[in-house]
Amino acid sequence: ELLETVSKGGGEHAILRHTQRNKKLFVRERLKLLLDDASFLELSPLAGLDMPYGDVPAAGCLTGIGKICGIWCVFMANDATVKGGTIYPIGVKKQLRAQEIAMQNRLLAVYLVDSGGAFLPLQSELFPDKTHGGRLFYNEAIMSAMGIPQVAVVCGSCVAGGAYVPTMAEEAVIIDKIGTLFLAGPPLVKAATGEYVSPEDLGGAKLHSEVSGCSDHFASSEKEAYECIRNVISTLNYDPLPEEAVEHDSPLYSSDELLGLAPQDYRCTLPVKLILSRLMDGSRFQEFKANYGTTLVTGFGHVEGRLVGIVANNGELSHDASLKGSHFVQLCSQRSIPILFFQNTAPHTAEPTSISQVLKAQASMMAAVACAAVPKITIVIGGCFGPDSYVMCGRSFSPNFLFLWPNARVALVDVRHFSTVPQAGDDESELKHLKEKLEAESTAFYSSTRLWDDGVILPQNTRKV
Repeated sequence: ELLETVSKGGGEHAILRHTQRNKKLFVRERLKLLLDDASFLELSPLAGLDMPYGDVPAAGCLTGIGKICGIWCVFMANDATVKGGTIYPIGVKKQLRAQEIAMQNRLLAVYLVDSGGAFLPLQSELFPDKTHGGRLFYNEAIMSAMGIPQVAVVCGSCVAGGAYVPTMAEEAVIIDKIGTLFLAGPPLVKAATGEYVSPEDLGGAKLHSEVSGCSDHFASSEKEAYECIRNVISTLNYDPLPEEAVEHDSPLYSSDELLGLAPQDYRCTLPVKLILSRLMDGSRFQEFKANYGTTLVTGFGHVEGRLVGIVANNGELSHDASLKGSHFVQLCSQRSIPILFFQNTAPHTAEPTSISQVLKAQASMMAAVACAAVPKITIVIGGCFGPDSYVMCGRSFSPNFLFLWPNARVALVDVRHFSTVPQAGDDESELKHLKEKLEAESTAFYSSTRLWDDGVILPQNTRKV
């Protein structure tokens, strides 16, 4: 239901005004014309959903991964039905994450610009720091130096700082009558000089194609623009990754059964092999150190024909389990095998005397995970509590991708383990308020709206994602 809400952008009225009055295509229609088969992996679709400025989601941009001319691309597309594509702090964060993915995986970047620029009342949250808006342009320069191509389409307003996005791209297309590019705009010209100038004369497609040279290609329609950008991509000499057909078996058990296996009680963990048997090709799994440190399951298998290493919680991360995990992660790194982490940590019940041993072993596994020079993908299938998040390649350990199941909980502690009896000096109502606050901040949706992950996914779609 939340994903359905997000897919409607600023709502039916805003879409109607965008498409009929302004004669523009809705952002998802643009992607259908641009991408090879109109299918894509949308990144962090819930970002900003519970922090609206006004009455609509605040992100105002769509990011994702799909294929254009057979080449895997990351795209960043403003959604002008959400406050005219105005850039809010969460929208900046979303685009920076997309650029990070492009750099880490050497994916071509495509920008569809249709934005009124930054939301000035929140300038302190989106302008000055190195993780704010200016980092977008810095990243564009760095990506260019890395040899990662970037192309842009000006398919609406392109104002203020956003004007640098297409001008720093390798090639840019601007659409006649709807694409405009300027640092300010007609209202500010009028305020500053008293002169009235039309958007077309100040920064329209003809001006930038014939006079300023800011645009490399002139398109008379949106359809022509996306055909043009596909032609540009075909001449970038950026070879598609070899996608040889790899024959593979489906799991022996239906992926739909994962809905019934998603853990809801985080005080214990279900046998994680029940989940793996519904994710791995042919339900085959070659386990590593099967009888040692059994609260962590490690081993090799294939997903859609691709060999991967599996590191999956099967209980709390004990001393032996952490040592096993460290050993296995180093093996994967040595053999250049990508690693899939499945997080469902159980709260610690270790005796105080064993804590020091556990700390040392977990520190060893943390170091192995941080230094493993292979792709790492983390999926939180249940609870993700405390330091186990770091050991199991949580967000702070920079996995290539991190996804959550809807039932996931991400928190420093499981609040259900808080004492319900107030200690001396504690106020019972304060303790109750704290538990409620932490409970609300632990949900998958709280995490995903703040872009602490790359999206909430349905369990049955895990193999595809």
